[in-house]
Amino acid sequence: MKTHTHKIDPLTKEEFIEVNIKGRRLMNNPLLNKGLAFTFEERMNLGLDGNLRERELSIEEQVDRTYAMFQQKSTDLEKYIFLQAVLNRNETIFYNLFRKYIKEMLPIVYTPTVGQACLSMSHILRSFRGIYISPYNIQHIDSIFSNLEVPEVHLIVVTDGERILGLGDLGSDGMGIPVGKINIYVAAGGLNPATCLPVMLDVGTNNERLLKDPAYLGVKKPRLSGKEYYDFIEKFVLGVKRNFPNALLQWEDFAKSKAFTLMERYRKRILSFDDDIQGTGATALSALYSAMKIKGTKFSDNRFVVVGMGQAGSGICLNIYNALQNEGLNDDEISHRIFAVDINGLLVDDMTNLEPQMLKYTQKREFIKDWDVANTDNITLKETIKNSKATVIIGVTAKAGLFDEEILTMLAENTERPVIFALSNPTAKSECTPKDVYKFTKGKGLMATGSPFDPIEGEYGKMFIAQSNNMYIFPGVGLGALISRSPYITQKMFLAASKALSELITEEELSVGKLLPDLENVLEISAHIAFAVAIEARESGLGKRVSDDRLREQIKKAQWDGRYYPYKSGEETR
Repeated sequence: MKTHTHKIDPLTKEEFIEVNIKGRRLMNNPLLNKGLAFTFEERMNLGLDGNLRERELSIEEQVDRTYAMFQQKSTDLEKYIFLQAVLNRNETIFYNLFRKYIKEMLPIVYTPTVGQACLSMSHILRSFRGIYISPYNIQHIDSIFSNLEVPEVHLIVVTDGERILGLGDLGSDGMGIPVGKINIYVAAGGLNPATCLPVMLDVGTNNERLLKDPAYLGVKKPRLSGKEYYDFIEKFVLGVKRNFPNALLQWEDFAKSKAFTLMERYRKRILSFDDDIQGTGATALSALYSAMKIKGTKFSDNRFVVVGMGQAGSGICLNIYNALQNEGLNDDEISHRIFAVDINGLLVDDMTNLEPQMLKYTQKREFIKDWDVANTDNITLKETIKNSKATVIIGVTAKAGLFDEEILTMLAENTERPVIFALSNPTAKSECTPKDVYKFTKGKGLMATGSPFDPIEGEYGKMFIAQSNNMYIFPGVGLGALISRSPYITQKMFLAASKALSELITEEELSVGKLLPDLENVLEISAHIAFAVAIEARESGLGKRVSDDRLREQIKKAQWDGRYYPYKSGEETR
């Protein structure tokens, strides 16, 4: 039985929630619990009289009280556990709190603290959220979905836990990632939490630490692989299509070997995308659009070196490729501007054992035949920067200090305003620090990082550091795709999202080197991106054909306002 339904009174036109549960069960439902915000009338009519203390509090008072308790926690992990307890008790308080203090709480709710939490999830878990699907219950997937008590599901964030952030295989302890991503979808994108579902595909783990840990709560067997694994995924996707045909499915933290396959296999079969690939690339591209405005150049005037060709690096290369193509360049011209570097150096077309996602970004041996290098079979990062005359360098390698003094100085010699994106998380794995960029580029560097950094100020003035956080992009893309009713998401939609995000940077912000807008306005940012995505879907013939004003209106209405609605018992309304 569904616990509640959102309704409108036919006489008064008042919006209310019809609830089908009462008493303690109602208070124990985090989607419906109001705590001391239950009105005295609701307490009498819903079996709550005597279950609550006498005062009636507003949501603002509840948030203030909760924030005071949050501040008493001394470590980030304690703060994470506290916020999860709030989420599991009262989602309305949690999301109002998160939105109000989003800059302070984002590093707690998601990276980097969520990684620390996932490392010990079986030991700190207090309450289960979402659903866990394993080889032992996949045959019951329809009944698992039908037993959900929420009225409707619009969004599913799913992982198999094999590549959690930069921490590797954490098995079902990786459930913290889908939960955290949904927290961001609601707080930043405005999706209604009642329509969002985190899913863990528990297909085992190859992590010996977990397999030997008596407290580990997941499937204690080696991971499914090969045909068995992909058959399992197929059953899951078909179950989603049968039960939630209009839902968006976001793939999250799958191993590189599987992520590209799943993204390509299902991108036109179901409304879906991979945030690690497409979201990361689109966010970085938006910061690059801002950098190009500051530099006063086009993409085609620059040479891009991308280091680390996993999901993030390949996604960034793809988005730069699309931007160059959008400027009218052909494949050969684009290849002379994107230089991809991995563990064996610059990617060249005659290399063997290249991974599929790398092939598009290899250099033709003919083009680099006159380069000054020590070993043509392993062209180093520094040799690539020097010979390509790079103006932009982007790192997603998790190798701290990779961009050293020589690299940063060399880049600064190639261009008046060098662009340096050190995107690895956490801060300890960042390819370079803002202090290094400031020092070795004499304050001229335009920088983005994966984790937040404070501005640098010194003899060369003030340098701002953008946090290239996927939170800027994926909530708006998801909302726009859902509103437009597009059957699938295209790269042009991500390109539209990147441009829309960069449009929000003012001339004043550009003049001081800011590359991304302030996160405090993230709801408005997501609405702006959703509109751009919906427009692109409509113009490409995939989205519904309605006017701009109608799209704006629907996006505004779709964004959950985080307030308490009046409750009426299902018995009362019948």
